[in-house]
Amino acid sequence: MFPIIKVGLLGLGTVGQGTYRILTGNKDNLTQKVGAEIKVTRILVRDLAKDRGMELDPALLTKDYRDILEDPEIEIVVELIGGLEPALNYVLSALERGKSVVTANKDLLALHGKELFEAAAAGKADLLFEGSVAGGIPIIRPLKQCLAANQIKEVMGIINGTTNYILTKMSYQGVDFTNALLEAQELGYAERDPTADIEGLDAARKIAILASIAFNTRVLINDVYVEGITRITARDINYARELNYAVKLLGMAKETPEGVEVRVHPALIPQSHPLAAVNGVFNAIFIRGDAAGDTMFYGQGAGALPTGSAVVADIMDAARHRLYKVPGIIKCTCYAQKPIKPIGEVECKYYLRLIVDDRPGVLASIAYAFGDKKVSLASVIQKLNLDQQAEIVLVTHRVKEQNFRAALNLISQLSAVKEVCNFIRVEGEET
Repeated sequence: MFPIIKVGLLGLGTVGQGTYRILTGNKDNLTQKVGAEIKVTRILVRDLAKDRGMELDPALLTKDYRDILEDPEIEIVVELIGGLEPALNYVLSALERGKSVVTANKDLLALHGKELFEAAAAGKADLLFEGSVAGGIPIIRPLKQCLAANQIKEVMGIINGTTNYILTKMSYQGVDFTNALLEAQELGYAERDPTADIEGLDAARKIAILASIAFNTRVLINDVYVEGITRITARDINYARELNYAVKLLGMAKETPEGVEVRVHPALIPQSHPLAAVNGVFNAIFIRGDAAGDTMFYGQGAGALPTGSAVVADIMDAARHRLYKVPGIIKCTCYAQKPIKPIGEVECKYYLRLIVDDRPGVLASIAYAFGDKKVSLASVIQKLNLDQQAEIVLVTHRVKEQNFRAALNLISQLSAVKEVCNFIRVEGEET
Protein backbone atom coordinates (compact mmCIF):
# COMPACT_ATOMS: atom_id res chain seq x y z
CA MET A 1 0.00 0.00 0.00
CA PHE A 2 1.49 3.30 -1.12
CA PRO A 3 1.17 6.50 0.90
CA ILE A 4 -0.89 9.28 -0.68
CA ILE A 5 0.42 12.78 -1.38
CA LYS A 6 -2.40 15.21 -2.08
CA VAL A 7 -2.17 17.89 -4.73
CA GLY A 8 -4.25 20.98 -5.49
CA LEU A 9 -4.37 22.47 -8.99
CA LEU A 10 -4.83 26.20 -9.46
CA GLY A 11 -6.29 26.41 -12.94
CA LEU A 12 -7.64 23.91 -15.47
CA GLY A 13 -6.88 25.58 -18.77
CA THR A 14 -4.77 24.09 -21.55
CA VAL A 15 -1.76 23.17 -19.39
CA GLY A 16 -3.94 22.32 -16.39
CA GLN A 17 -5.90 19.80 -18.45
CA GLY A 18 -2.70 18.31 -19.87
CA THR A 19 -1.28 17.98 -16.37
CA TYR A 20 -4.44 16.33 -15.03
CA ARG A 21 -4.58 13.90 -17.97
CA ILE A 22 -0.98 12.80 -17.36
CA LEU A 23 -1.47 12.45 -13.60
CA THR A 24 -4.57 10.28 -14.05
CA GLY A 25 -3.63 8.43 -17.26
CA ASN A 26 -0.14 7.46 -16.04
CA LYS A 27 -1.14 7.04 -12.40
CA ASP A 28 0.22 3.52 -11.87
CA ASN A 29 3.61 4.26 -13.42
CA LEU A 30 3.95 7.52 -11.51
CA THR A 31 3.12 5.77 -8.23
CA GLN A 32 5.81 3.14 -8.78
CA LYS A 33 8.41 5.76 -9.76
CA VAL A 34 7.69 8.08 -6.85
CA GLY A 35 6.89 5.51 -4.17
CA ALA A 36 3.65 7.30 -3.34
CA GLU A 37 0.30 7.92 -5.00
CA ILE A 38 -0.08 11.47 -6.29
CA LYS A 39 -3.73 12.36 -5.87
CA VAL A 40 -5.41 15.56 -7.08
CA THR A 41 -8.00 16.41 -4.46
CA ARG A 42 -9.00 19.97 -5.44
CA ILE A 43 -8.96 22.07 -8.63
CA LEU A 44 -9.55 25.82 -8.67
CA VAL A 45 -11.64 26.98 -11.67
CA ARG A 46 -13.63 30.08 -12.59
CA ASP A 47 -16.67 28.25 -14.00
CA LEU A 48 -17.90 25.11 -12.26
CA ALA A 49 -20.34 24.25 -15.07
CA LYS A 50 -17.97 24.57 -18.04
CA ASP A 51 -17.69 21.49 -20.28
CA ARG A 52 -13.97 20.69 -20.44
CA GLY A 53 -14.26 17.66 -22.72
CA MET A 54 -12.69 15.26 -20.22
CA GLU A 55 -13.75 12.87 -17.49
CA LEU A 56 -13.68 14.80 -14.25
CA ASP A 57 -15.37 14.37 -10.88
CA PRO A 58 -17.32 17.64 -10.33
CA ALA A 59 -16.65 17.31 -6.59
CA LEU A 60 -12.98 18.14 -7.28
CA LEU A 61 -13.82 21.61 -8.58
CA THR A 62 -13.97 24.76 -6.49
CA LYS A 63 -14.16 28.49 -7.09
CA ASP A 64 -12.63 29.28 -3.69
CA TYR A 65 -8.80 29.28 -3.60
CA ARG A 66 -8.92 28.83 0.17
CA ASP A 67 -10.18 25.28 -0.33
CA ILE A 68 -6.68 24.52 -1.60
CA LEU A 69 -4.38 26.93 0.22
CA GLU A 70 -5.97 26.39 3.63
CA ASP A 71 -6.37 22.60 3.37
CA PRO A 72 -3.66 21.13 5.65
CA GLU A 73 -3.76 17.81 3.78
CA ILE A 74 -2.76 19.32 0.44
CA GLU A 75 1.05 19.25 0.36
CA ILE A 76 1.71 20.36 -3.23
CA VAL A 77 0.09 23.33 -4.99
CA VAL A 78 0.35 23.50 -8.78
CA GLU A 79 -0.13 27.03 -10.16
CA LEU A 80 -1.33 27.00 -13.77
CA ILE A 81 -3.52 30.09 -14.01
CA GLY A 82 -0.76 32.29 -15.46
CA GLY A 83 -0.17 36.02 -15.21
CA LEU A 84 0.95 37.91 -12.13
CA GLU A 85 -2.16 38.32 -10.03
CA PRO A 86 -3.71 36.54 -8.31
CA ALA A 87 -1.08 33.90 -9.13
CA LEU A 88 1.68 35.65 -7.16
CA ASN A 89 -0.48 35.98 -4.07
CA TYR A 90 -1.57 32.34 -4.25
CA VAL A 91 1.99 31.03 -4.67
CA LEU A 92 3.39 33.15 -1.83
CA SER A 93 0.55 32.06 0.41
CA ALA A 94 1.19 28.39 -0.37
CA LEU A 95 4.94 28.67 0.26
CA GLU A 96 4.42 30.56 3.51
CA ARG A 97 2.24 27.65 4.66
CA GLY A 98 5.05 25.20 3.87
CA LYS A 99 3.35 23.74 0.80
CA SER A 100 5.59 22.92 -2.14
CA VAL A 101 4.75 24.80 -5.33
CA VAL A 102 5.05 23.74 -8.95
CA THR A 103 4.45 26.42 -11.57
CA ALA A 104 4.79 26.95 -15.32
CA ASN A 105 4.47 30.71 -14.94
CA LYS A 106 7.45 32.45 -16.58
CA ASP A 107 6.12 35.90 -15.60
CA LEU A 108 6.29 35.03 -11.91
CA LEU A 109 9.83 33.70 -12.11
CA ALA A 110 11.19 36.46 -14.36
CA LEU A 111 9.69 39.29 -12.30
CA HIS A 112 9.46 37.92 -8.75
CA GLY A 113 11.98 35.06 -8.58
CA LYS A 114 13.93 36.44 -5.62
CA GLU A 115 10.79 37.03 -3.56
CA LEU A 116 9.46 33.55 -4.36
CA PHE A 117 12.67 31.73 -3.49
CA GLU A 118 12.92 33.65 -0.22
CA ALA A 119 9.37 32.55 0.62
CA ALA A 120 10.22 28.95 -0.32
CA ALA A 121 13.30 29.01 1.93
CA ALA A 122 11.29 30.47 4.81
CA GLY A 123 8.57 27.85 4.37
CA LYS A 124 11.09 25.04 3.85
CA ALA A 125 9.23 24.11 0.69
CA ASP A 126 10.07 23.34 -2.92
CA LEU A 127 9.60 25.86 -5.71
CA LEU A 128 9.85 24.02 -9.04
CA PHE A 129 9.29 25.55 -12.49
CA GLU A 130 10.53 23.30 -15.29
CA GLY A 131 7.44 24.08 -17.37
CA SER A 132 8.09 27.83 -17.37
CA VAL A 133 10.65 27.67 -20.20
CA ALA A 134 10.43 25.65 -23.44
CA GLY A 135 7.40 23.52 -22.54
CA GLY A 136 8.26 19.83 -22.65
CA ILE A 137 11.99 20.35 -23.20
CA PRO A 138 13.95 19.60 -20.01
CA ILE A 139 16.20 22.61 -19.48
CA ILE A 140 15.81 24.01 -15.94
CA ARG A 141 16.74 20.71 -14.30
CA PRO A 142 19.71 20.06 -16.63
CA LEU A 143 21.10 23.53 -15.88
CA LYS A 144 20.58 23.19 -12.13
CA GLN A 145 21.68 19.56 -11.83
CA CYS A 146 23.06 17.70 -14.87
CA LEU A 147 25.34 20.56 -15.96
CA ALA A 148 25.93 21.95 -12.47
CA ALA A 149 29.63 20.98 -12.55
CA ASN A 150 30.18 23.26 -15.56
CA GLN A 151 30.87 26.91 -15.86
CA ILE A 152 28.28 27.80 -18.47
CA LYS A 153 29.71 30.10 -21.13
CA GLU A 154 26.70 30.58 -23.39
CA VAL A 155 22.99 29.83 -23.67
CA MET A 156 21.41 30.43 -27.06
CA GLY A 157 18.04 29.23 -28.16
CA ILE A 158 14.82 29.36 -30.11
CA ILE A 159 12.43 29.69 -27.18
CA ASN A 160 9.26 31.01 -28.79
CA GLY A 161 7.40 28.64 -31.08
CA THR A 162 5.09 31.30 -32.53
CA THR A 163 7.90 33.39 -34.00
CA ASN A 164 9.75 30.30 -35.17
CA TYR A 165 6.61 29.14 -37.00
CA ILE A 166 6.22 32.55 -38.66
CA LEU A 167 9.87 32.71 -39.75
CA THR A 168 9.68 29.12 -41.03
CA LYS A 169 6.64 29.95 -43.20
CA MET A 170 8.41 33.04 -44.51
CA SER A 171 11.62 31.11 -45.21
CA TYR A 172 10.27 27.98 -46.88
CA GLN A 173 6.95 29.03 -48.40
CA GLY A 174 7.57 32.68 -49.23
CA VAL A 175 4.65 33.83 -47.05
CA ASP A 176 4.88 37.45 -45.93
CA PHE A 177 4.93 38.34 -42.24
CA THR A 178 1.29 39.45 -42.01
CA ASN A 179 -0.13 36.30 -43.60
CA ALA A 180 2.21 34.03 -41.64
CA LEU A 181 1.02 35.65 -38.41
CA LEU A 182 -2.64 35.25 -39.43
CA GLU A 183 -2.06 31.57 -40.15
CA ALA A 184 -0.34 31.13 -36.77
CA GLN A 185 -3.36 32.71 -35.09
CA GLU A 186 -5.81 30.49 -37.00
CA LEU A 187 -3.89 27.39 -35.90
CA GLY A 188 -3.80 28.54 -32.27
CA TYR A 189 -0.03 29.07 -32.19
CA ALA A 190 -0.40 32.83 -31.73
CA GLU A 191 -2.73 34.71 -29.41
CA ARG A 192 -5.32 37.19 -30.68
CA ASP A 193 -2.96 39.84 -29.34
CA PRO A 194 0.42 38.47 -30.51
CA THR A 195 2.53 41.32 -29.09
CA ALA A 196 4.32 39.26 -26.44
CA ASP A 197 5.48 36.78 -29.08
CA ILE A 198 6.31 38.89 -32.12
CA GLU A 199 7.96 41.69 -30.11
CA GLY A 200 10.19 39.21 -28.27
CA LEU A 201 8.74 39.79 -24.79
CA ASP A 202 7.85 36.14 -24.17
CA ALA A 203 11.35 35.03 -25.14
CA ALA A 204 12.84 37.79 -22.98
CA ARG A 205 11.17 36.42 -19.86
CA LYS A 206 12.44 32.93 -20.63
CA ILE A 207 16.04 33.96 -21.32
CA ALA A 208 16.05 36.01 -18.09
CA ILE A 209 15.20 32.81 -16.20
CA LEU A 210 17.79 30.73 -18.05
CA ALA A 211 20.52 33.35 -17.65
CA SER A 212 19.85 33.62 -13.91
CA ILE A 213 20.36 29.88 -13.52
CA ALA A 214 23.24 29.51 -15.97
CA PHE A 215 25.35 32.34 -14.54
CA ASN A 216 24.23 32.19 -10.89
CA THR A 217 23.20 35.84 -10.85
CA ARG A 218 19.83 37.56 -10.73
CA VAL A 219 18.79 38.65 -14.24
CA LEU A 220 15.63 40.73 -14.39
CA ILE A 221 13.39 41.26 -17.40
CA ASN A 222 14.55 44.88 -17.69
CA ASP A 223 18.14 43.63 -18.05
CA VAL A 224 17.25 41.93 -21.34
CA TYR A 225 17.75 43.84 -24.60
CA VAL A 226 14.73 42.99 -26.76
CA GLU A 227 13.84 43.23 -30.44
CA GLY A 228 11.03 41.36 -32.20
CA ILE A 229 10.59 40.04 -35.73
CA THR A 230 8.23 42.65 -37.20
CA ARG A 231 11.01 44.25 -39.30
CA ILE A 232 12.01 40.97 -40.98
CA THR A 233 11.00 40.81 -44.65
CA ALA A 234 11.10 38.20 -47.39
CA ARG A 235 14.02 40.11 -48.97
CA ASP A 236 16.07 39.77 -45.79
CA ILE A 237 15.34 36.05 -45.63
CA ASN A 238 16.24 35.55 -49.30
CA TYR A 239 19.52 37.44 -48.91
CA ALA A 240 20.30 35.45 -45.76
CA ARG A 241 19.83 32.24 -47.73
CA GLU A 242 22.10 33.56 -50.49
CA LEU A 243 24.74 34.20 -47.83
CA ASN A 244 24.17 30.69 -46.39
CA TYR A 245 22.35 31.82 -43.25
CA ALA A 246 18.94 31.16 -41.67
CA VAL A 247 16.94 33.84 -39.85
CA LYS A 248 15.78 32.99 -36.33
CA LEU A 249 14.55 34.88 -33.27
CA LEU A 250 17.15 33.98 -30.65
CA GLY A 251 17.28 34.32 -26.91
CA MET A 252 20.95 34.73 -26.02
CA ALA A 253 22.94 34.88 -22.81
CA LYS A 254 26.73 34.91 -22.55
CA GLU A 255 29.18 35.41 -19.72
CA THR A 256 32.10 37.68 -20.63
CA PRO A 257 34.85 39.31 -18.54
CA GLU A 258 32.91 42.60 -18.77
CA GLY A 259 29.61 41.13 -17.57
CA VAL A 260 26.65 39.05 -18.64
CA GLU A 261 25.05 39.65 -22.04
CA VAL A 262 21.31 38.94 -22.14
CA ARG A 263 19.35 39.70 -25.29
CA VAL A 264 16.52 38.66 -27.59
CA HIS A 265 16.55 39.63 -31.26
CA PRO A 266 16.40 38.23 -34.79
CA ALA A 267 19.71 36.87 -35.99
CA LEU A 268 21.33 35.32 -39.02
CA ILE A 269 22.90 32.00 -38.05
CA PRO A 270 24.94 29.72 -40.34
CA GLN A 271 22.98 26.97 -42.08
CA SER A 272 25.49 24.56 -40.54
CA HIS A 273 24.54 25.56 -36.97
CA PRO A 274 22.23 23.06 -35.18
CA LEU A 275 19.66 25.79 -34.45
CA ALA A 276 19.26 26.58 -38.17
CA ALA A 277 17.41 23.29 -38.69
CA VAL A 278 14.86 23.94 -35.93
CA ASN A 279 11.62 24.78 -37.74
CA GLY A 280 7.90 25.19 -37.17
CA VAL A 281 6.73 25.50 -33.57
CA PHE A 282 9.65 23.51 -32.20
CA ASN A 283 12.07 25.03 -29.70
CA ALA A 284 15.74 24.26 -29.09
CA ILE A 285 18.31 25.49 -26.60
CA PHE A 286 22.04 25.32 -27.25
CA ILE A 287 24.35 25.38 -24.20
CA ARG A 288 28.12 25.68 -24.09
CA GLY A 289 29.86 24.55 -20.90
CA ASP A 290 33.53 24.42 -20.03
CA ALA A 291 33.42 20.68 -19.22
CA ALA A 292 30.52 19.19 -21.19
CA GLY A 293 31.21 21.27 -24.29
CA ASP A 294 28.26 21.91 -26.61
CA THR A 295 24.85 20.37 -25.88
CA MET A 296 21.44 21.05 -27.40
CA PHE A 297 17.94 20.34 -26.10
CA TYR A 298 15.17 20.09 -28.72
CA GLY A 299 11.44 19.48 -28.66
CA GLN A 300 7.97 20.95 -28.41
CA GLY A 301 8.08 24.25 -26.59
CA ALA A 302 4.41 24.58 -25.70
CA GLY A 303 1.09 22.73 -25.61
CA ALA A 304 -1.05 20.89 -23.10
CA LEU A 305 0.82 17.60 -22.93
CA PRO A 306 4.42 18.78 -23.56
CA THR A 307 4.19 21.45 -20.86
CA GLY A 308 2.11 19.12 -18.71
CA SER A 309 4.95 16.60 -18.95
CA ALA A 310 7.37 19.12 -17.41
CA VAL A 311 4.85 20.08 -14.73
CA VAL A 312 4.20 16.48 -13.73
CA ALA A 313 7.94 15.76 -13.53
CA ASP A 314 8.21 18.63 -11.04
CA ILE A 315 5.23 17.31 -9.10
CA MET A 316 6.99 13.93 -8.90
CA ASP A 317 10.15 15.55 -7.54
CA ALA A 318 8.15 17.53 -4.98
CA ALA A 319 6.30 14.36 -3.98
CA ARG A 320 9.55 12.44 -3.48
CA HIS A 321 10.92 15.25 -1.34
CA ARG A 322 7.74 15.19 0.75
CA LEU A 323 7.87 11.42 1.03
CA TYR A 324 11.44 11.44 2.31
CA LYS A 325 10.98 14.59 4.42
CA VAL A 326 13.44 16.76 2.47
CA PRO A 327 11.34 19.49 0.82
CA GLY A 328 13.21 22.68 0.02
CA ILE A 329 16.46 20.99 -1.05
CA ILE A 330 16.44 22.69 -4.47
CA LYS A 331 17.75 26.12 -3.61
CA CYS A 332 17.95 29.36 -5.54
CA THR A 333 21.30 29.39 -7.36
CA CYS A 334 21.58 33.17 -7.79
CA TYR A 335 24.37 33.61 -5.24
CA ALA A 336 26.54 35.99 -7.31
CA GLN A 337 26.09 39.60 -8.37
CA LYS A 338 27.43 40.05 -11.88
CA PRO A 339 27.07 43.20 -13.99
CA ILE A 340 24.87 43.26 -17.07
CA LYS A 341 26.82 44.18 -20.19
CA PRO A 342 25.25 47.12 -22.09
CA ILE A 343 24.09 46.34 -25.62
CA GLY A 344 26.50 48.95 -26.98
CA GLU A 345 29.44 46.90 -25.68
CA VAL A 346 28.25 43.66 -27.29
CA GLU A 347 30.36 42.44 -30.21
CA CYS A 348 29.01 40.58 -33.24
CA LYS A 349 28.80 40.72 -37.02
CA TYR A 350 26.00 42.65 -38.76
CA TYR A 351 23.94 42.26 -41.91
CA LEU A 352 22.83 45.59 -43.40
CA ARG A 353 20.50 46.29 -46.35
CA LEU A 354 20.42 49.72 -48.04
CA ILE A 355 18.81 51.43 -51.04
CA VAL A 356 21.28 53.86 -52.66
CA ASP A 357 21.76 55.88 -55.83
CA ASP A 358 23.31 53.74 -58.53
CA ARG A 359 26.28 55.92 -59.41
CA PRO A 360 30.08 55.88 -59.03
CA GLY A 361 31.55 56.63 -55.61
CA VAL A 362 28.59 55.55 -53.50
CA LEU A 363 30.18 52.34 -52.23
CA ALA A 364 33.37 54.23 -51.49
CA SER A 365 31.53 56.79 -49.36
CA ILE A 366 29.75 54.04 -47.43
CA ALA A 367 33.03 52.18 -46.87
CA TYR A 368 34.65 55.42 -45.68
CA ALA A 369 31.86 55.97 -43.11
CA PHE A 370 32.33 52.43 -41.81
CA GLY A 371 36.09 52.84 -41.68
CA ASP A 372 35.76 56.11 -39.79
CA LYS A 373 34.02 54.20 -36.96
CA LYS A 374 36.41 51.24 -37.14
CA VAL A 375 33.92 48.88 -38.79
CA SER A 376 35.39 46.56 -41.44
CA LEU A 377 33.34 44.83 -44.15
CA ALA A 378 33.37 41.09 -44.79
CA SER A 379 31.18 40.99 -47.93
CA VAL A 380 29.07 43.19 -50.22
CA ILE A 381 26.24 42.22 -52.56
CA GLN A 382 24.84 44.80 -55.00
CA LYS A 383 21.57 44.32 -56.89
CA LEU A 384 20.35 46.74 -59.55
CA ASN A 385 16.87 48.18 -59.21
CA LEU A 386 14.79 50.54 -61.36
CA ASP A 387 15.00 54.34 -61.35
CA GLN A 388 18.80 54.51 -61.09
CA GLN A 389 18.84 53.01 -57.62
CA ALA A 390 20.59 49.92 -56.29
CA GLU A 391 20.06 47.65 -53.32
CA ILE A 392 23.20 46.87 -51.37
CA VAL A 393 23.64 44.14 -48.78
CA LEU A 394 26.72 44.25 -46.55
CA VAL A 395 28.02 41.95 -43.83
CA THR A 396 30.56 43.33 -41.37
CA HIS A 397 33.30 41.67 -39.40
CA ARG A 398 32.84 41.48 -35.62
CA VAL A 399 32.49 44.92 -34.08
CA LYS A 400 31.03 46.57 -31.00
CA GLU A 401 27.41 47.57 -31.46
CA GLN A 402 28.11 51.16 -30.49
CA ASN A 403 30.62 51.44 -33.35
CA PHE A 404 28.23 49.89 -35.83
CA ARG A 405 25.42 52.22 -34.74
CA ALA A 406 27.69 55.23 -35.05
CA ALA A 407 28.67 54.19 -38.58
CA LEU A 408 25.03 53.59 -39.45
CA ASN A 409 24.17 57.09 -38.28
CA LEU A 410 26.83 58.54 -40.63
CA ILE A 411 25.66 56.38 -43.53
CA SER A 412 22.01 57.37 -43.09
CA GLN A 413 23.03 61.01 -43.55
CA LEU A 414 24.73 60.44 -46.92
CA SER A 415 22.75 62.02 -49.78
CA ALA A 416 23.25 58.91 -51.92
CA VAL A 417 21.65 56.65 -49.28
CA LYS A 418 17.89 56.67 -49.87
CA GLU A 419 16.83 54.12 -47.26
CA VAL A 420 18.37 52.06 -44.49
CA CYS A 421 16.06 49.08 -44.94
CA ASN A 422 17.17 46.79 -42.14
CA PHE A 423 20.07 45.49 -40.10
CA ILE A 424 20.25 42.11 -38.37
CA ARG A 425 22.93 40.70 -36.09
CA VAL A 426 24.88 37.63 -37.20
CA GLU A 427 25.42 34.97 -34.52
CA GLY A 428 26.59 31.39 -34.16
CA GLU A 429 30.02 31.81 -35.75
CA GLU A 430 33.27 31.36 -33.91
CA THR A 431 34.88 34.43 -35.49
